[in-house]
Amino acid sequence: MSLFVKKPLGQLLAQADEGDKGLKRTLGAGNLIALGIGAIIGAGLFVRTAAAAGQAAGPAVTISFIIAAIGCAFAGLCYAEFAAMIPIAGSAYAYSYVTMGELVAWIIGWALIMEYALGAATVSIAWSEYLNKLFDGGIPYEWSHSPFESFTDSAGVLHKGIINAPALIILLLLTLLLIKGTQESAMVNAVIVFIKVAIVILFIVLGWQYIRPENHTPYMIPEGTAAVTDSAGKVIADYTGVFKHGWGGVLGGAAIVFFAFIGFDAVSTAAQEAKNPKRDMPIGILGSLVVCTILYILFGHVLTGVANWQEFVDPEKGREASVAYAISTYMVKYQWLSTAVTVAILAGFSSVILVMLMGQSRIFYTMSNDGLIPKAFGVLHPKFKTPYKANWILFVFVGLFAAFVPGHVAGDLTSFGTLFAFVLVSAGVWILRVKSPEIERPFKTPLVPLVPILGVIVCTAMIFALDAQTLKVAFGWMALGLVVYFVYSRHHSKLRNGQ
Repeated sequence: MSLFVKKPLGQLLAQADEGDKGLKRTLGAGNLIALGIGAIIGAGLFVRTAAAAGQAAGPAVTISFIIAAIGCAFAGLCYAEFAAMIPIAGSAYAYSYVTMGELVAWIIGWALIMEYALGAATVSIAWSEYLNKLFDGGIPYEWSHSPFESFTDSAGVLHKGIINAPALIILLLLTLLLIKGTQESAMVNAVIVFIKVAIVILFIVLGWQYIRPENHTPYMIPEGTAAVTDSAGKVIADYTGVFKHGWGGVLGGAAIVFFAFIGFDAVSTAAQEAKNPKRDMPIGILGSLVVCTILYILFGHVLTGVANWQEFVDPEKGREASVAYAISTYMVKYQWLSTAVTVAILAGFSSVILVMLMGQSRIFYTMSNDGLIPKAFGVLHPKFKTPYKANWILFVFVGLFAAFVPGHVAGDLTSFGTLFAFVLVSAGVWILRVKSPEIERPFKTPLVPLVPILGVIVCTAMIFALDAQTLKVAFGWMALGLVVYFVYSRHHSKLRNGQ
């Protein structure tokens, strides 16, 4: 049987309607938009904005957001068509199984682990940073950073991380909530979303009066900008690469802040739990994307106007907890806002982790039902009807990353996994339009094949704008995935075994 054997669409649609055997349909359009915003506004906005400005784009990080949003818009339209047409929990993995076959579906399923699992790890690390900020640095560096991280403070003392304990704790608490139930998780998420969107708007409104025009000049990082070093002379940020200054830096910044848009596609993983997926999935995906893009551009403009972009690479200034730093240092009348923002950010990060863990467990659930990964990943809790074993396995995997791997490494790998998924989903819409034009499509992506082609081009460009080390690790991870497929998944595939 061919490596590219396709799953019949009818079989997938039957799987989406499992009745009492499957996941509960409890989510409406409002829940889905909140789910999307809950996943989108988090570490990407509060951490990656400053990182992109300090490392590549400067104040032009606003343009980086626009480029990333355009790539997401093309992919989002394609996701909306698939999610309305195939309301299944597997997201891009399930769509690829129908359009491009089992091997491609496996590859994208494996890549999605980088998006959701590593995304949860990255945000939990950011959660740890802001918790430490709330306690005014009270958590020792050694117990809130990876063993691969170190820095020399102004007194000449070298600090080396041991384990990121706070990140591990928040992952455990949210895993327990997810096991309890989807509706409960969605309610908690909705409350958190209201709080963090209010805080983002408050920062934009109050911070606008503290914008200093000189911080926006020059708007892009000039060629020849000197590298930034710490007290011991270690290079923290270098601007010699093509994607580190000028328009190249803007594109490099787009690849970094792209992480900030991860989340709208997580809505598609909840398709099997939506009450009316044909109507509500496009609303959830595109609605959350539009709201967040507007907030992002305004937020980036204010943040880089209040504090100079170079301060966002200094570990003793604004490199960690950058928003709280900008408020406490420059917005002197609103010192109280720094604490309020930090608390809201902690809550906001929690909702992002929640949705990431939920999305990954649902993809594991679908892959397990197809026989491509062990049965344990598809076992539902007898009372709560949630894939609780997948949640526990995920906690161990994500917890190891969060505790022992630096946040920027996991974050860039997350961007790779997401961009790769977007490329295949965009291509998949076009393929299915050509091969199966007769299928009912409650929502249609406009201007096919132009929109899918642009989605593929923009997202591919952002993949190559990621740094070389990230690409090496990502391709190494994908190679490992192929080994797992040929050793285990190919032989246990239910489709291949006629089940």
